Amino acid sequence: MELNEEMIEYLSELSHIHCTPEMKRKLLKDLQEILQYVETLNEVDTEGVLPACHVLELDNVMQDDEVGEVLPRKTFLDLSPDQVGGHVRVPTIIQKQEELS
Repeated sequence: MELNEEMIEYLSELSHIHCTPEMKRKLLKDLQEILQYVETLNEVDTEGVLPACHVLELDNVMQDDEVGEVLPRKTFLDLSPDQVGGHVRVPTIIQKQEELS
């Protein structure tokens, strides 16, 4: 696949990302270098090499959950910034469609 200015223009329109001419030139150069590197990697002999999901051997460093002291409900509610009917009130983060318009 040949990457050229027309392809960058097409990708820019497809992704709805406005690019200045300077940005397009830089993007074209960067993508060409990436594709060239991938071509170099394709030349590496991987016969007999098992696929790996990670290049490093990782050990789980997570700690076990331990139940600690439980905060009394009244103390918890007293510390909350806002409450209603014995429940913590949090700001709305999901809006109805008509509120977005």
